[in-house]
Amino acid sequence: MSSNTRVSKEDYYEVLGVTRDVSDQELKSAYRKKALKYHPDRNPGDHAAEERFKQASEAYQVLSDADKRAAYDRYGHAGLGGQGFGAGGPFSGGVDIGDIFGDLFGEMFSMGGNSQRGSRQQRGDDLRFDLTIDFEDSFFGTETEVKIRRLETCPNCKGRGSASGRGPSVCSQCQGRGQLRYQQGFFSVARTCGACGGTGSVIGDPCTTCRGEGRATSEIKLHVKVPPGVEDGTRIRYAGEGDAGRGGGPKGDLYVVLAVRPHDFFERHGYDLHCVIPISFPQAALGAEFEMPGIDGPVNLKIPEGTQSGREVRVRGRGVPYLNEKGQGDLIAKVVVQIPRKLNRGQRELVAKLSETLTVDNKPASPGLMEKMKDLFN
Repeated sequence: MSSNTRVSKEDYYEVLGVTRDVSDQELKSAYRKKALKYHPDRNPGDHAAEERFKQASEAYQVLSDADKRAAYDRYGHAGLGGQGFGAGGPFSGGVDIGDIFGDLFGEMFSMGGNSQRGSRQQRGDDLRFDLTIDFEDSFFGTETEVKIRRLETCPNCKGRGSASGRGPSVCSQCQGRGQLRYQQGFFSVARTCGACGGTGSVIGDPCTTCRGEGRATSEIKLHVKVPPGVEDGTRIRYAGEGDAGRGGGPKGDLYVVLAVRPHDFFERHGYDLHCVIPISFPQAALGAEFEMPGIDGPVNLKIPEGTQSGREVRVRGRGVPYLNEKGQGDLIAKVVVQIPRKLNRGQRELVAKLSETLTVDNKPASPGLMEKMKDLFN
């Protein structure tokens, strides 16, 4: 007695972990997650993962096709009439791999076609040079000469990389394609050729100076001009002053990054200069006018009568010059009233007399802090 046992296929919606009202975008996202998780390249030798990958691919092929999905929703697997994985593989029927996986697997999943041969000509790398300058140099600007090390076109082989000058020959490993292809299950996987680095060509007789690189390290002197108004962290770009490119490619750029030493007296906030000025009690009470030192010359500072300690006095147009623009920020001086620690007898008598003149009937002319507190609690 014999019996036929039929193995039922798993529901496509369950395979992808979605509901039956899933949108096209949600379907695509769910499939992408499954494919990334179970792809054979990420699970070498794991046959269970490979099987899950095939199931997810089959499910997406059906559910992403409007007609197939409608037939499947109505009749299940029987409604597909034996469809699913056809002769064209898991992605027959117009599934766009690049659209699903984006840039991540754009190179990895190659569905045939011709790969482009890598180019030997490449742009040179950008370089960075850190330059420390004084605070005054950031204010007025400065010019200096720096030494940098960079890759220059090899003077021996003129950048060809070959001792004989014949230039490169086609790579025998990849036949000039710059890529090697391997069959991974359903896909043709392309990897960069290790023999030529993806250029598609190799140097048979490398130059002894640059060892086939076509570039050699050299130390050069460069004139750097720092404009007025720069600050700590400012980057100055010098186009074409970076490393030489490969195979005659264009040079990279040089970025000079500035570090500004702090000043003993001034602090910079944006384009404003800040400082602290000590004044005496008489100057604060009566007002005063005097010169204080500024970076670009003496500054006339006016202290209004009755100035309180901590007040800021602004002098417009005496701050840092605007970078690459006309005008300057402001100078902001914070005044601090200094109280003598010790008084001689004559000074004490004078202060005592002053104190008497500041009161009427032994009460302050204007309510002080203690009087305000008494009024508050009475």
